[in-house]
Amino acid sequence: MTLDVSNLAVDTDLAERARTLRRHVVRLTADSSGAHLGGSMSSVEILTALFFGGVLRVDPSDPDNEGRDYLIYSKGHSSASLYAALAERGFFPIEELETYKQPGSRLAGHPSKEVPGVELATGSLGHGLPVGVGLALAGKHDQSDYRVFVVLGDGECQEGSVWEAAMCAAHYGLDNLCAIVDRNGIQEDGPTEEIMALEPFADKWRSFGWEVAEIDGHDLGQVTDALHRVPHRDGRPTAIIARTQKGHGVSFAAGVTAWHYGQLTPDQREEALADLEPDTQGTA
Repeated sequence: MTLDVSNLAVDTDLAERARTLRRHVVRLTADSSGAHLGGSMSSVEILTALFFGGVLRVDPSDPDNEGRDYLIYSKGHSSASLYAALAERGFFPIEELETYKQPGSRLAGHPSKEVPGVELATGSLGHGLPVGVGLALAGKHDQSDYRVFVVLGDGECQEGSVWEAAMCAAHYGLDNLCAIVDRNGIQEDGPTEEIMALEPFADKWRSFGWEVAEIDGHDLGQVTDALHRVPHRDGRPTAIIARTQKGHGVSFAAGVTAWHYGQLTPDQREEALADLEPDTQGTA
């Protein structure tokens, strides 16, 4: 079935869309038993560009359309930002966000395929890129023109399965595959470079045969431009290393390891929402 590309979403104000997603994340973190606030906030511009920057060819009214692009959100613990993006894009009602992590809700702490728009149940790290490789390889075999985008955490890149998949993708010339690494520099127990150093990170991807772009992951222009360059059509998969900040947008959580996961108090909720007013953005 052919996908109706006229349904691509292209926002005229991506910055406001990103603020909207962050407000949703704040409310989900405050109004539930807690959420992975830090990693959800750091990935907002990535998701904004994918869903609202004219990148992902998807149709919320027909989420399983065979011609769609695939998004594998491998850092599934940061589900709050993914759910916010899916709801804003129209995959399910925005009001359903209020059921996040509630008994009987399909919006669990880690995403599952019960949720429209979710392609893979994730949360056990290191699985997303291998699955993405399989989807991209199948697309090549079937001569399909869909693309596969995989969003990974940087701590996740300490998993050996990520590098096995990276080697495989280059070997098979999967230029229809793009890995986007949310390089916020912090994982659950502290800075990635103290726990298991990743640098020189870009060189590692290049040595496996990938086309690599290093960008400011909070600059929507850079993120959108990098994503629009996929595929390169030169037989190389693409790795986008998005340099981000954990908890970006919320002053008291920005760059703070303790906000990898937590629950906002009512006062913190209001402070965070105040940070996300248009005239305060860029200060966190």
